[in-house]
Amino acid sequence: MSMPLVTVHGPDDVRVDQVPRPAADADDVIVKVSLCGICGSDLGYIAMGGLGTLSPMPLGHELVGTVENVGKRVRDLSPGDRVVVNPMANSNAIGNGGPEGGFAPYLKVRGVATDHKALLKVPDSISDEQAALVEPLSVALHGCHKGQARAGDKALVFGAGPIGLSAVVALRYLGVDNIVVTDLSDFRLSIAQQLGATTINAASGELADVLTEQHGSAELMGMPMPATDLYLETTGARSAFEQIVSLGKTGARVVVLGLHKEPVQMDLVNLLMRELVITGSMAYDKEFDEVLTMLGSGQVDVAPLVSHQFPLSRFNDALAQARQTDQTAKVLVNCQH
Repeated sequence: MSMPLVTVHGPDDVRVDQVPRPAADADDVIVKVSLCGICGSDLGYIAMGGLGTLSPMPLGHELVGTVENVGKRVRDLSPGDRVVVNPMANSNAIGNGGPEGGFAPYLKVRGVATDHKALLKVPDSISDEQAALVEPLSVALHGCHKGQARAGDKALVFGAGPIGLSAVVALRYLGVDNIVVTDLSDFRLSIAQQLGATTINAASGELADVLTEQHGSAELMGMPMPATDLYLETTGARSAFEQIVSLGKTGARVVVLGLHKEPVQMDLVNLLMRELVITGSMAYDKEFDEVLTMLGSGQVDVAPLVSHQFPLSRFNDALAQARQTDQTAKVLVNCQH
């Protein structure tokens, strides 16, 4: 029996192939995929023709589904359990260069018997739409942890894409209420406003003034600077990082979550004078469990993050929508239709 699977065959060559439906070995689980989100990294993989040596490369790593069947050595999971998939557990690299991808009706998750974090049960209080956001929310929450975000902080998020918007959700959950978000898309900024952030279009050139108005002023060698405690850079734009370095107060914390594809110049004297703390943040560590707790708490509303849904049969339309970044937040694909 065959099924559709979205794969990358080369630069800008993405296809919906027909492949054999997977079967579970002793340590594995077959997941019936409900929803899978299109990530910015998916767009990057398509543009560069895949990741690593596997070709064609399956896509899709932000997903929720239901256990279809389990291998004989798998414990604690049964058919019918709703689960989210940790794509990097057991070194599976699902949708990230490994042999499986989530844009398919069924997904084989390897090594569940030995890596119990590969699949996590989803409480009944969490919808499929919410659960499909666990992976990007975990990326954002990990960045907040790396930046030591805490109640009372004043924060700026550069970029209102899915990770930047997820960062707003994570910050508010951690008790950070004074959040400014900057982006070039008014559509995305409107979503940030729904999530409780103050927004400023980056094209206005008024970011420093807005930060000072919202966060107050701090003195740096006799010069006024915005009193922003935490900067989260999610865009990967060189100009964004350079602007942060020029705005930061003494001791400001800076977390780089965006993928920078070109070198960034930085005046180390400026870094020294400001005593900036700059940290990189990649993916996640133990945040999946915490995000499930966050979603189950009822304290956060993530519905505004999902801007579009498409059936798998219209994946090319879903991909075209995701590429319209100024009019899109998170695009979800229903893998059963």
